[in-house]
Amino acid sequence: MVADVTTGQNAEPLVLPKPSLPHIIIVGGGAGGLELATALGKKLGRDGWFHKRSAAITLVDRSRTHIWKPLLHEIAAGSMDVDRHEVEYMAQGHWHGFKYRYGEMIGLDRAKKLVHLARTVDEDGREVTPDRWLPYDTLVIAVGSVSNDFGVPGAKEHALMLDTPEEAERFNRRLINACVRANTQSGPIRPEQLHVSIIGAGATGTELSAELHGTARGVVAFGLDKIDPEKDIKITLIEAADRVVPALPPRVSAATSDILKKLNVDIRTSARVTEVTSTGVKLANGDFVPSELVVWAAGVKGPDVLAKLDGLEVSRSNQLVVKETLETTIDPNIFAFGDCAYLVPPGETHAIPPRAQAAHQEASHLVKQIKARLAGQPLKPFKYRDFGSLVSLGHYSTVGSLMGFVTGRKMLIEGFVAKLMYRSLYKMHETALHGYWKVTLDTLSRLLTRRTEPHVKLH
Repeated sequence: MVADVTTGQNAEPLVLPKPSLPHIIIVGGGAGGLELATALGKKLGRDGWFHKRSAAITLVDRSRTHIWKPLLHEIAAGSMDVDRHEVEYMAQGHWHGFKYRYGEMIGLDRAKKLVHLARTVDEDGREVTPDRWLPYDTLVIAVGSVSNDFGVPGAKEHALMLDTPEEAERFNRRLINACVRANTQSGPIRPEQLHVSIIGAGATGTELSAELHGTARGVVAFGLDKIDPEKDIKITLIEAADRVVPALPPRVSAATSDILKKLNVDIRTSARVTEVTSTGVKLANGDFVPSELVVWAAGVKGPDVLAKLDGLEVSRSNQLVVKETLETTIDPNIFAFGDCAYLVPPGETHAIPPRAQAAHQEASHLVKQIKARLAGQPLKPFKYRDFGSLVSLGHYSTVGSLMGFVTGRKMLIEGFVAKLMYRSLYKMHETALHGYWKVTLDTLSRLLTRRTEPHVKLH
């Protein structure tokens, strides 16, 4: 099902009635948005042992289900079963005290405190939800980020982004179809046919390149005997900076690069892409990388809608500029956090990076601040703590840097300990949504089922 920004024939947008309690709308069900909705729903949106329901909480998202975004490279590679990890928004809201509304935000009326949602239609073009306005008292925008192709010719037409689970699954289907096509065609396998070019060697690009090395060979092992993985399957990682994962310390970059080279990933650093075509990628130095499968993972920006929200201030990267309290600079009734927010902490020169740990910290902070706001108390500034970064290279290794709390310096970690720390980040997110016991039981169930199923997606 998709959103339709048109309002239909002669149809006036519906204005839904405002709840009797203070209405808090959270737009965006990503990692931070869903954690915030769940926490506020439990604390404010339902009766408890020692408190009465004090607010109406509504979560708005254009999808029906949630997947933790750092897992999208695993979906694209086919190494993760989406059905076992997705969260149904409607069920989550029912269990945790908030309402879910299906739709995509396309506008805002700050004077009337209304959020505009586009009508949605199904795959047959039939209307599912009408064009409508939702009233709010407090609005929190957490719509995340989208890939930034920087206007490179051919990128939109020939490269796939990994912004949503649907896009990740689309790439995986293309990969499997390419392998099946190569195995059944009468002619020889063309040089570019099973080559994957990944533009951008940040966390997503490097993680995808390592994951694909194993899963592509796994697909071939299930009977595609015409394909020689070592000769026919090639992965090229292209980065404009002078090293992979340039946002991380040089030691982490070097360790990551060494592992990828052992997997025969072709690493092209200091390589600027000038054009993407149907058969490959053109570089500024004149090189051409043959590839029919291209993934764009080079940089992010705020979704286009953020520039059309009734005058709210946006940054050069189209993120909503916020104060230390995470309020937008123009309207104290509207907050923004996560990848779509732009905040430069006092004394710093760079904005808080678009990472899952930042969204998690901001969601936890906003739970307390929204409760304070409802009680008429002053808001406190948000303080970001950088705990370091980790890069998962499939089952081969995990590398990263963690902040040493004794020395105050970052330390390099690698291997099993790093992998354990990486997985714990996802478990923290799951625990915030479901609680400790459900996460424990689900983890055991996944481990048992994993032993009886293929380790790669085959369709």
